[in-house]
Parts: sequence; C-alpha cells; structure tokens
Amino acid sequence: MSALEIVQLMNHEDATVAGAVRHTLPQIARAIDVVADGLRHGGRLIYVGAGTSGRLGALDASEIPPTFNTSPRTVQYIMAGGPKALGSSTEASEDDTVLALAEVKKC
Repeated sequence: MSALEIVQLMNHEDATVAGAVRHTLPQIARAIDVVADGLRHGGRLIYVGAGTSGRLGALDASEIPPTFNTSPRTVQYIMAGGPKALGSSTEASEDDTVLALAEVKKC
C-alpha cells in the first residue's frame, strides 16, 4: 500500500469509532455515574491495565490532578509490569496474577 492508501484506510477505520461509541452511550453514562458517585463519597478511581491500555490509564491518572485540582490519590493507575512497563514492553507481566494482586494491595 502507498502512504496515501494507508492513511485513507486508517481514516476510514477511525470513522467507525463514533458509531461504535454511540451504541454504548447508556453504558458509558452509567459508568460515569458510578465513578462520580464513588468519588463524591470518598472513593477513588484506579485504572488497571497492561500494554497500551495501561499506558493510557497512566496518562489519564497523571493528567487528572493538575486538570481538575484533585489529590493524586484520587485517581491512580496500576500498570502490569510496574513503572518499567510504562516505557518498554514486559510481555509476561499481563498474565501474572500474583504480581497483579500485590499491586492492587499497594493502593
């Protein structure tokens, strides 16, 4: 494929996202309500992930305190493989349930 064909294909696939999200709006709204209610009652939001999704959770957790003036403890993340995995792959860590439980207990 040419570079133009590649970006056209990517753009076409990106265009399907809005429709997919539209079908899940009630579930997304419910998740927002649950999290907001929990935060109002002193709870926390903790992203748990591996690989790219874990990195996106880490990014969001890092951005929320300065953006919304919240305590860094309010929104946190747990990344499979620990801090090292933020910058490089740690392939087997996403399947390590012992490590996952240890990380959850730290929060």
